[in-house]
Amino acid sequence: MADIEQSNFNNIIQKIIEKSLFTERQIEIILNQKDLREVKFSITKGAYYRQVGQSREKLRGLFYSIILLRGLGILLPDDIDVISKLSEQISVISQSDIFPEREEEIMSVIDKLVRQACHM
Repeated sequence: MADIEQSNFNNIIQKIIEKSLFTERQIEIILNQKDLREVKFSITKGAYYRQVGQSREKLRGLFYSIILLRGLGILLPDDIDVISKLSEQISVISQSDIFPEREEEIMSVIDKLVRQACHM
């Protein structure tokens, strides 16, 4: 079995990835493909490009899902505002060192806001 690889993300970003539709590797590939971050991959070229295709399809599916949910009135303008504000905060968090004791508090706030936006 291969050695456990060190993550390229802080704990908060890792926890958000775990709750997302994407794997950490897929996020790394998307970042790499969009020239947002250069990541070295220890996989074959064929495996890499297969995962590029899978990541691209997932991203397309996400965009179509957002369009559908917004178009049907399931995802409301207030929900989009919450997503935008959380995204801005995550952008800051992804570049920051977070004290471990604050990580749980930050994830709790994010979870609460996401649950509120998803009320059904």
